[in-house]
Amino acid sequence: MKQCILFCLFVVMMSAQVDKLKHKTTNSTLWVQNSAEYKAIAKMTYQTAIRQIQKAIEDSSWSAIGQGKEAQKYPPAIIVDVDETVLDNSPFQARMILRQSEFDFEQWQKWVREENARAIPGALEFAKYAASVGITIFYITNRNHNTEESTKNNLEKLGFPLVKDKDVILTKKEKDNWDSDKTTRRDFVAKDYRVLMIVGDDLNDFVAAKNITQEQRDQLVADNEEKWGSKWYILPNSVYGSWEQALTNFNSENGEEFIIKNRLKTKN
Repeated sequence: MKQCILFCLFVVMMSAQVDKLKHKTTNSTLWVQNSAEYKAIAKMTYQTAIRQIQKAIEDSSWSAIGQGKEAQKYPPAIIVDVDETVLDNSPFQARMILRQSEFDFEQWQKWVREENARAIPGALEFAKYAASVGITIFYITNRNHNTEESTKNNLEKLGFPLVKDKDVILTKKEKDNWDSDKTTRRDFVAKDYRVLMIVGDDLNDFVAAKNITQEQRDQLVADNEEKWGSKWYILPNSVYGSWEQALTNFNSENGEEFIIKNRLKTKN
């Protein structure tokens, strides 16, 4: 009888582990946390950007958002996203896997307030170099405004450059018209700075790309072909992002069956 109980307990424990392996983000999270390839891609992205900085400074017409001649009189700036661009939140995602949970907003807020996210490989070196040659870094993030102080503390602990008497962390809902679309915040920076580069992990970090078809998103990538690798730099994020919402045409109200059906669509 005792052996049966132990065996049954073992089966239950193994079944729980298998269920966690079935979580839709398990492989993606493992790849981010463990693969040499992810680290190499991140470092390559940032090192390529560093090599373009001096050229961008010297070319007075250089702008990542097409500001025109008017921008020549402004000091240089670079816009970076925060999550999965300069800060690595894969430990939070691991927690969601262990809980067998989808995204949990309360747990996310708790994670942000812990201020323990690590730096993405290459991000700190890039930001420090840019600051050392007189470029202001603006962090445009869709973290809620009520976690801005925690975000600042996390960045500061890691050594990311901030400006003492200037708010360079622009959070969602910090101003009335600052919603999840980052266009208004990019425009806010562009009023006083020449934006040399943008770095992100989602198409929306560069251009408004929500509530449009996958074909339209692909076209946005093609239309801005000359910017990729010179003025725009994107890091891989297979864990989450607007790419996944685009699979269901940004409509999650059709039920889980519809969502699964669209996730299973592959090209061959």
